[in-house]
Amino acid sequence: MVYHFRLAYGRASAAGNGRPEMERRAVAPYLDALERRFVVEKVPAWRPHLASCAQARKAPKLHLADPSLTVAALETGVDALMRDLRFAGRLFESMVTRDMQVYAGANRANVSHYRDSQDLKVDLVITKPDGRWAAVEVKLGGRDAIDKAAAALHRLRARVDSASQGTPSRLIVVTATGYAFERPDGVCVVPITTLGP
Repeated sequence: MVYHFRLAYGRASAAGNGRPEMERRAVAPYLDALERRFVVEKVPAWRPHLASCAQARKAPKLHLADPSLTVAALETGVDALMRDLRFAGRLFESMVTRDMQVYAGANRANVSHYRDSQDLKVDLVITKPDGRWAAVEVKLGGRDAIDKAAAALHRLRARVDSASQGTPSRLIVVTATGYAFERPDGVCVVPITTLGP
């Protein structure tokens, strides 16, 4: 639980709450120690050519290398996670990120995240050396959550300069359960159980 607090605290500091520079320096040694011990992993920021006035952020995002460590440390289980779906969603995002990094590595691809100055966030962007890319949002499920994720993916596609960056090969929402299908807007909804290299 201490690790989770430190990560959340570090993220708040970087967002400019309080005294960001002092807080960042105070938290940095803890984050470095967690990274050296493979508790957290950095997901770099994706910085594409944009067609809009938005500016892509540079800061990496931290994810737990193994989200089950948090569940074990909190001595919690399925019932408690079902009562706190927001927290469960964060753990699920870390789990999907971990899996995608493994699958991307097997396919000579890179995984990053996207956030810009207009507060558009996309959980994962997978890029290949030949320039192809796909954008991924991670949601536990539910129609409203999937609709919002699809809208964010379409906003990203509209902001990227397709002349220099190309268009995305896929826009994907990864969910916890259900069936894989393609929505009328072209976004693929894919349960985590169907992912693989």
